[in-house]
Amino acid sequence: MTNNRLQQQIDFILEIDKVKHVLRQTHLPGDHRRENDAEHSWHFAAMALLLAEYAEGDIDVLRVVRMALMHDLVEIDAGDTFAYDVKGNEGKLERERAAADRIFNLLPEDQAVDLRELWEEFEAQESPESKYAAALDRLQPILMNFESEGAAWKKHGITADRVIERNQHIEAGAPALWVYAENLIREAVKRGYLERGTWEG
Repeated sequence: MTNNRLQQQIDFILEIDKVKHVLRQTHLPGDHRRENDAEHSWHFAAMALLLAEYAEGDIDVLRVVRMALMHDLVEIDAGDTFAYDVKGNEGKLERERAAADRIFNLLPEDQAVDLRELWEEFEAQESPESKYAAALDRLQPILMNFESEGAAWKKHGITADRVIERNQHIEAGAPALWVYAENLIREAVKRGYLERGTWEG
């Protein structure tokens, strides 16, 4: 018979496996199926390791990787809310905080407090780590949208001005990555993956 602490940890591990079933609006290149939250989080974590030299200021890369792996677990309960869905985003933080209460509290208290604080730090986007993490969280779907020839952008009628407005805070966490993202958006417009809208860039 396992001890209670280990069982709580196993229960959490089994619970978070459900994140594999949370579908995002972003399409994957190649087969154009929708990406799930687990795939997004893994990709985000890998980016955190590989692109750390572009972060603004000194950062704890392992802390950012931990944020990447934990940041979307709340969507097991709250669901993935499409970034450009104004109505759907109403009450999003309240839904996600309720989910955080349930999911992280499956763990022993010390780990529950640690991961909940990490999630809150990511949401606040005030520390250098959370700003860099937020930059990568926004850059990753731009990359996927570009590589899938704008599949999700086209499906939802998203325009370049909205992509710029939504993602320009990438600059706060990784200025060089924002320059890259802007150039990618410009190229997406040129290739017809994304309508310009009111953007004059």
